[in-house]
Amino acid sequence: MILVTGGAGFIGSNFVLDWLEHPQTRDEAVVNLDALTYAGNLRNLESLQGNAKHVFVRGDICDRELMDRLLEQHRPRAIVHFAAESHVDRSIHGPGEFMRTNVQGTFTLLEAARAHWASLPESERSAFRFHHVSTDEVYGSLAPGAPAFTETHPYEPNSPYSASKAASDHLVRAWHHTYGLPVVTTNCSNNYGPYHFPEKLIPLMIVNALAGKPLPVYGDGQQIRDWLYVKDHCSGIRAVLQGGRLGETYNIGGWNEQANIDIVKTICALLDELRPDPAGAYARLITHVADRPGHDRRYAIDARKIERELGWRPAETFESGIRKTVQWYLDHAEWVAEMQSGEYREWLETNYVQRGA
Repeated sequence: MILVTGGAGFIGSNFVLDWLEHPQTRDEAVVNLDALTYAGNLRNLESLQGNAKHVFVRGDICDRELMDRLLEQHRPRAIVHFAAESHVDRSIHGPGEFMRTNVQGTFTLLEAARAHWASLPESERSAFRFHHVSTDEVYGSLAPGAPAFTETHPYEPNSPYSASKAASDHLVRAWHHTYGLPVVTTNCSNNYGPYHFPEKLIPLMIVNALAGKPLPVYGDGQQIRDWLYVKDHCSGIRAVLQGGRLGETYNIGGWNEQANIDIVKTICALLDELRPDPAGAYARLITHVADRPGHDRRYAIDARKIERELGWRPAETFESGIRKTVQWYLDHAEWVAEMQSGEYREWLETNYVQRGA
């Protein structure tokens, strides 16, 4: 059995679904802990209803008593730690929750994991893993033409979100070097795919375009990101959990650098093909808005270490992954409608409309 934190969110729910479908792991149960904040959604896990291998627990990783109880009761062989506040814009408007969840929560979980690990018999102690899922944003911003981020790139976080994740990465490293806790860390590039909360770039553009609303693009739209299809991220995590060296960090990237404006134009072209709008091409909706403070210009992941050591490479190109993603949103209009709650609409008003969209 493994314990997954944040397993009702975007990446976490995809990981849980993938784990319980994959031939190599589907026989191993998952205890899925999620606080069900705005981005957590049990609808993501509907296909697991009645599956005895999936145990869902609503709870907060900052709750040490709950963490101790779950670890004692279920005795997982591994913890896969996704739970985090993850949206840069939200961290700018309200950094406190990011410090609480990403820093204090990771500390609490590490301490509970350390106590659990120390209580295990030696055979189980040696097999135990704490897998910390992090982001390439801890590395800061790259200049055009600069080499992609490697695992030894200096940390230079530029937003409250990335600073909180950098702090959590350092905690995980320290708990390994100080206490011997058997940890691995993965830093991923921008994920996209099914169940992505529609405040992030790709799903926001899809749902806004289908509704005939403006497609807000920050500044000149030339911010470059490396894009990783979420199911490829899940397979990368499995590979590191299974064979990653203790105390090591592995970058998981998609080898897909794209400028934000090009992403938006690609989505518009796919929608023109798959769901034409009688009012005209979707690109007519593109609207440039004021850039956000401290917006990093470029991220790029060098994922050669995970390929060299563990034989992992992404299966999807950006072209295949983005087509699958757009089609998924076209096929799941009810899910999108449920996610667009009053809080979500208020957030769009705060973050985009007031910027001029």
